[in-house]
Amino acid sequence: MDEVRRKLRYKHYSLRTEQAYVGWIRRFIVASGMRHPRELGGGDVEVFLSRLATLGNVAAGTQNQALSAILFLYREVLRIELPWMENVVRAKRTRRVPTVLSRDEVQRLLAAMHGRPWLLASLLYGSGMRIMECLRLHVKDVDFARNEITIRDGKGGKDRHTVLPRSLVQSLQREIERTRILHQGDLAAGFGAIWLPHALERKYPRAARDFGWQFVFPAERRSLDPRSGAERRHHVDDAVLSRALKLARERAGIVKPLSAHTLRHSFATHLIESGSDIRTVQELLGHKDVATTQIYTHVLNRGAGGVRSPLDG
Repeated sequence: MDEVRRKLRYKHYSLRTEQAYVGWIRRFIVASGMRHPRELGGGDVEVFLSRLATLGNVAAGTQNQALSAILFLYREVLRIELPWMENVVRAKRTRRVPTVLSRDEVQRLLAAMHGRPWLLASLLYGSGMRIMECLRLHVKDVDFARNEITIRDGKGGKDRHTVLPRSLVQSLQREIERTRILHQGDLAAGFGAIWLPHALERKYPRAARDFGWQFVFPAERRSLDPRSGAERRHHVDDAVLSRALKLARERAGIVKPLSAHTLRHSFATHLIESGSDIRTVQELLGHKDVATTQIYTHVLNRGAGGVRSPLDG
């Protein structure tokens, strides 16, 4: 398992992916009678994945993640090429339309929030960022002069630009000033260094303590880096926003299930409703293929919402 972690870090996989892959590999070994993976083969992998679909009743994405973890183990760590697994029972992948809030529901939801959770939720809806893209935002990547946010190393390792809502400029500036005060306190206490990707800390030794590299939304307390063990100030936990959204949903009387990603869906849908070009929306969302963005066109007057029911006639 140490070699699995080493290989994942060598290939620059994220910490969350590392935790997920290690978890699936452990489950595979336990389900196979605690035998070493070298003693197992394609048939054992087929049995494990099929049980996930038939007995575990997991979603297709979950089964695919388990398969990716096991393939990584054999191909990258053990250097064993598994035969094509034709007998695996695959979980059925379903196509679902995203949950989207109406403009009135968004207003009610945000009105039921305050403080930092309100700012996070407003920024997600106003910019279309993914939650981790928002939490990992660095001070240097917020451009108030151009009303623009630069998202670094987003999904698929890509950079992109998205809009900074003008109505959030003052609130975001106050949040960054709060971050400056926290950072100054950390520096005075002998801390203040942030984790930098791709060995930038060795190339630019002072950059880790530079204010521009600090998170816009830092955590209240410093914590230990799970990989290096160094004490640093990380970004705020995504669970903080999840809990706040759950409470706000109840207060606003919204019956739709929602998460932070619902605000991203609503951002895209409302832009297309307003007449924005789908290619522009694709760029703002960071979708590789425009077909992914087209799922939001279900709100246009060409679907069920644009048809007049015969009962109303």
